[in-house]
Amino acid sequence: MLDIHRPSSAADAKIFFSHSLLPSYIDPQNVSTKKKPFSAFAAQKYSHTLSLILPEEMYHLIQAEMTRDDSPARTYYARVHMKLSEILEADFLNTYIKQGNIMMLSEGRPLLDDRFELYNGVLRMELTRPTYERCGLQGVPVEDGGRKHQKQRWVVEYNLRESSMKHGKKGFGRLEWAARNVLDRSLTWLFYNASPTSKEALGEGRELIEKHAPRVCDILPEERRLGGVMVPRVSTAGLKDVYDEDEAMGLLEWIHMLQLESPRVEAGDDINPHLSRYEVPDLGKGTGERNMVLVRWRGFMGPAFMRDLFLMVRKEGFKKREKKVNGTQDTDVDMDMERGDGVDGEEADWFAMSAQAFGGKNAWTVMQFEGRETLVWEMES
Repeated sequence: MLDIHRPSSAADAKIFFSHSLLPSYIDPQNVSTKKKPFSAFAAQKYSHTLSLILPEEMYHLIQAEMTRDDSPARTYYARVHMKLSEILEADFLNTYIKQGNIMMLSEGRPLLDDRFELYNGVLRMELTRPTYERCGLQGVPVEDGGRKHQKQRWVVEYNLRESSMKHGKKGFGRLEWAARNVLDRSLTWLFYNASPTSKEALGEGRELIEKHAPRVCDILPEERRLGGVMVPRVSTAGLKDVYDEDEAMGLLEWIHMLQLESPRVEAGDDINPHLSRYEVPDLGKGTGERNMVLVRWRGFMGPAFMRDLFLMVRKEGFKKREKKVNGTQDTDVDMDMERGDGVDGEEADWFAMSAQAFGGKNAWTVMQFEGRETLVWEMES
């Protein structure tokens, strides 16, 4: 792993780059979160924008899978107005937190406002100093970019799935008191329930959260065709060439230029060099022209959505459909493409995914090649 950043300035963004190999078999129902890229997915709890870039011919292979009603490429979230005390009510606590699996994020600017989040049963409250002192709860100070020796922000966390977190217990009672008497504002929350029947139940009015009048928002893929794009030729045998800082950053910059739909990556671009000197990176095998597709999702998305989409694109996109004739009947046979780049260093197919976190502080980009080779960039600022 390379730590690509300038240590002289703490305010600069840090980019951690790694090259890894996926396991030869991945169980979709039991994916390890300790290996990349899945550890990068898990580290970023909430994302508001996800971009997928892949060659046009690969997109044709996954297009049918993405349009199914139960496709991993389709999800939802709800926008709801609630008080913190309403989340701590017995029915909501037992149904959605202790027995269910939801994630919630409140309104508020990081490092400026009082902000709340709920993930895997853990309630995290980021509070200003005056609010924290009025709550009477135990927390830890966090850096806010202000005065070095005077803490202005505090974080308080409660695991609401613990047996002690129930009505009648002393510790939970203090949290209830703070929610009723100090943290009593009604906030706008983003809400997602991981239950597979949640969206249908919400539409039919059978969910407990219905009494708070949630507004359900579908997250659907938005497709953009990018014709005549200049693409750096990359083979899996040559991935060691991108371990260099300049090459790794050049490849990441090119992926981001594609996401921005910049004309600088188009084959026919003739911008005056006095206005832009950008060039598509050459990783040792030159560049070529290719038709690409950009697919984008916007909304409230968690690591599970990223993981399931990644596995679907990898499974369906790296398949080759061949025709076999058996007597008088044609049959389609799906064969996994495991050729990598071959002995002759043939260019490998790939796709890239990028996700941006709420607050603009964190992001990641994954470039997955045919076979097991994976490149991961994780950005922190």
